[in-house]
Amino acid sequence: MPVIARRTTILAVPALAAGWMHPAAAQAPGVKLFRVVGPRDEVTIGLTEAELARLGTGPEVERIARALVANGQLTAWQYAVGRAPDGSTRFATTRRIAVMRNDSLRIEPYTPALPVAPPPE
Repeated sequence: MPVIARRTTILAVPALAAGWMHPAAAQAPGVKLFRVVGPRDEVTIGLTEAELARLGTGPEVERIARALVANGQLTAWQYAVGRAPDGSTRFATTRRIAVMRNDSLRIEPYTPALPVAPPPE
Protein backbone atom coordinates (compact mmCIF):
# COMPACT_ATOMS: atom_id res chain seq x y z
CA MET A 1 0.00 0.00 0.00
CA PRO A 2 2.75 2.58 0.77
CA VAL A 3 4.25 1.89 -2.67
CA ILE A 4 1.03 3.03 -4.38
CA ALA A 5 0.91 6.18 -2.26
CA ARG A 6 4.54 6.89 -3.07
CA ARG A 7 3.89 6.50 -6.81
CA THR A 8 0.88 8.80 -6.61
CA THR A 9 2.97 11.44 -4.88
CA ILE A 10 5.75 11.15 -7.43
CA LEU A 11 3.29 11.54 -10.32
CA ALA A 12 1.53 14.48 -8.67
CA VAL A 13 4.68 16.49 -7.95
CA PRO A 14 5.59 17.18 -11.61
CA ALA A 15 2.00 18.23 -12.33
CA LEU A 16 2.02 20.64 -9.40
CA ALA A 17 5.46 21.95 -10.26
CA ALA A 18 4.36 22.63 -13.84
CA GLY A 19 1.55 24.82 -12.53
CA TRP A 20 3.92 26.73 -10.27
CA MET A 21 6.62 27.22 -12.88
CA HIS A 22 4.57 29.23 -15.40
CA PRO A 23 1.69 30.90 -13.53
CA ALA A 24 2.26 34.32 -15.11
CA ALA A 25 1.75 32.82 -18.57
CA ALA A 26 -1.68 31.61 -17.43
CA GLN A 27 -3.10 35.10 -16.92
CA ALA A 28 -5.00 36.80 -19.72
CA PRO A 29 -3.13 39.78 -21.15
CA GLY A 30 -4.08 42.88 -19.22
CA VAL A 31 -5.91 41.16 -16.32
CA LYS A 32 -4.47 41.04 -12.80
CA LEU A 33 -6.08 38.96 -10.06
CA PHE A 34 -6.20 39.91 -6.38
CA ARG A 35 -7.49 38.09 -3.35
CA VAL A 36 -9.58 40.28 -1.04
CA VAL A 37 -9.68 38.74 2.43
CA GLY A 38 -12.20 40.00 4.97
CA PRO A 39 -13.11 38.92 8.49
CA ARG A 40 -15.68 36.36 7.27
CA ASP A 41 -14.74 35.40 3.73
CA GLU A 42 -12.47 36.00 0.78
CA VAL A 43 -13.08 36.74 -2.88
CA THR A 44 -10.87 36.81 -5.97
CA ILE A 45 -11.22 39.94 -8.11
CA GLY A 46 -9.75 40.90 -11.44
CA LEU A 47 -8.79 44.35 -12.70
CA THR A 48 -7.65 45.20 -16.20
CA GLU A 49 -4.52 47.25 -16.86
CA ALA A 50 -6.77 50.21 -17.78
CA GLU A 51 -8.71 49.95 -14.49
CA LEU A 52 -5.47 49.79 -12.52
CA ALA A 53 -4.08 52.79 -14.43
CA ARG A 54 -7.16 54.85 -13.45
CA LEU A 55 -6.31 54.13 -9.78
CA GLY A 56 -3.04 56.06 -10.03
CA THR A 57 0.61 55.09 -9.79
CA GLY A 58 2.64 52.88 -7.49
CA PRO A 59 2.35 49.22 -6.54
CA GLU A 60 -0.97 47.72 -7.64
CA VAL A 61 -2.07 46.62 -4.17
CA GLU A 62 -1.43 50.12 -2.82
CA ARG A 63 -3.47 51.65 -5.65
CA ILE A 64 -6.42 49.45 -4.72
CA ALA A 65 -6.05 50.29 -1.03
CA ARG A 66 -5.89 54.04 -1.76
CA ALA A 67 -9.04 53.81 -3.89
CA LEU A 68 -10.88 51.98 -1.12
CA VAL A 69 -9.86 54.59 1.47
CA ALA A 70 -10.66 57.55 -0.78
CA ASN A 71 -13.95 56.29 -2.26
CA GLY A 72 -15.13 53.80 0.36
CA GLN A 73 -15.63 51.12 -2.31
CA LEU A 74 -14.18 49.62 -5.47
CA THR A 75 -16.09 47.89 -8.27
CA ALA A 76 -14.38 44.91 -9.92
CA TRP A 77 -15.09 41.61 -11.65
CA GLN A 78 -15.31 38.61 -9.34
CA TYR A 79 -13.35 35.62 -10.65
CA ALA A 80 -13.88 31.93 -9.88
CA VAL A 81 -12.73 28.62 -11.33
CA GLY A 82 -15.03 27.36 -14.05
CA ARG A 83 -15.14 25.55 -17.37
CA ALA A 84 -14.23 27.08 -20.71
CA PRO A 85 -16.36 26.25 -23.78
CA ASP A 86 -13.77 23.62 -24.76
CA GLY A 87 -14.14 21.90 -21.35
CA SER A 88 -10.83 23.04 -19.87
CA THR A 89 -10.63 24.57 -16.40
CA ARG A 90 -9.92 28.30 -16.06
CA PHE A 91 -10.58 31.40 -13.99
CA ALA A 92 -13.55 33.33 -15.41
CA THR A 93 -15.73 36.24 -14.38
CA THR A 94 -18.85 35.45 -12.41
CA ARG A 95 -20.30 38.91 -11.80
CA ARG A 96 -19.42 42.53 -11.11
CA ILE A 97 -19.09 43.23 -7.36
CA ALA A 98 -18.38 46.18 -5.08
CA VAL A 99 -15.69 45.77 -2.45
CA MET A 100 -16.51 47.98 0.53
CA ARG A 101 -13.86 49.57 2.75
CA ASN A 102 -13.31 47.68 6.00
CA ASP A 103 -10.61 48.21 8.61
CA SER A 104 -9.83 44.49 8.71
CA LEU A 105 -9.74 43.98 4.92
CA ARG A 106 -6.58 42.55 3.35
CA ILE A 107 -5.70 42.68 -0.36
CA GLU A 108 -3.12 40.28 -1.81
CA PRO A 109 -1.83 39.86 -5.35
CA TYR A 110 -2.87 36.45 -6.68
CA THR A 111 -0.98 34.52 -9.35
CA PRO A 112 -3.18 31.70 -10.62
CA ALA A 113 -1.94 28.36 -11.90
CA LEU A 114 -4.93 28.18 -14.29
CA PRO A 115 -5.58 30.32 -17.36
CA VAL A 116 -7.56 33.53 -16.76
CA ALA A 117 -10.31 34.62 -19.14
CA PRO A 118 -10.58 38.32 -19.92
CA PRO A 119 -13.65 40.16 -18.60
CA PRO A 120 -16.61 40.66 -20.93
CA GLU A 121 -16.61 43.81 -23.02
